[in-house]
Amino acid sequence: MGLFGNQFANVVEWEEYRDDILFWKWSNQEIKKGSRLIIRPGQDAIFLYNGKVEGIFTDEGSFDIESEIIPFLSTLKGFKFGFNSGIRAEVLFINTKEVTVKWGTKNPINIPAQGLPAGMPVRAFGTFCCKISDHAALIDKVAGIKRQFTVDDVQERVISMLDQLLMKWIVKEGKDMFNLQANSFDIGKGIQEDLDMEMMKIGISITTFNIASFTYPEEIQKMVTKAASQSVVGDMGRYQQMAMIDAMANGNGGGRAASDMAGMAMGMMMGQQMAGQMSQTMFGNGQQAQASQASAPASENASAGGWKFCPECGTKTEGMKFCPNCGKKLM
Repeated sequence: MGLFGNQFANVVEWEEYRDDILFWKWSNQEIKKGSRLIIRPGQDAIFLYNGKVEGIFTDEGSFDIESEIIPFLSTLKGFKFGFNSGIRAEVLFINTKEVTVKWGTKNPINIPAQGLPAGMPVRAFGTFCCKISDHAALIDKVAGIKRQFTVDDVQERVISMLDQLLMKWIVKEGKDMFNLQANSFDIGKGIQEDLDMEMMKIGISITTFNIASFTYPEEIQKMVTKAASQSVVGDMGRYQQMAMIDAMANGNGGGRAASDMAGMAMGMMMGQQMAGQMSQTMFGNGQQAQASQASAPASENASAGGWKFCPECGTKTEGMKFCPNCGKKLM
């Protein structure tokens, strides 16, 4: 009778592999004669016997347990199976791929801010990447009591630490409270280092931590938007150009407010142009009249009874001896 007795063959494998599961434990089944171990790409298989690690297999493929796995284990640790039927062992399948996890603050975090005794309530969200890096720590801290460990389990652990870490690195970096997004890389890098140190205690490393966005209360966001608008309005010409472009972009059903604003801006521009043209016309005509009077020959201005116009001020003086305006003698 062989090592496993006259038992039916079975297959030791991760039957329902999912990317969101970091490890899955094959257990409570008897490994029979003729059984095969199947390791797929992105997986490691760890043999456990009586709760202890007997061997770690990292090569993908299909292996005969009786002829390939057991002899290896026996050579590695002097392990001996003293059974004639089957053996009860556990096989822990590890997902070796790096997985991406979404995170977000459950509640606003009150960050200390000048002039706000209770702090500034801030929310944040983003992603982080993690992978299993220490099999021994994982088995000792997690796998011994769980059959599987998912991305949701990692997410829950990380989020439980995020409030303190976000506050720590925002305050530590001394960043501008209203410009956190511009400094998100430095803040995220500090959080990643702290998270990695904590999660390594259970055999998981945090490879990256990204902050996609910070959000403020709605009232604060409206104030920021208004301040930005006022900075643009400071340049009236630029404001008018923006209003006109906005109206043209949305003219066929784009918002009445934008169209009204564009019409007002265009009206102001047209008024300014018309005023300029009128001023130029009046000024030009006055200059032309004075020039024509000044250039008129004395023979045209003179008459039999005297001067038609005063040569001094241009007042009409036909038939007069003295100018009624300036008093100049004309005869």
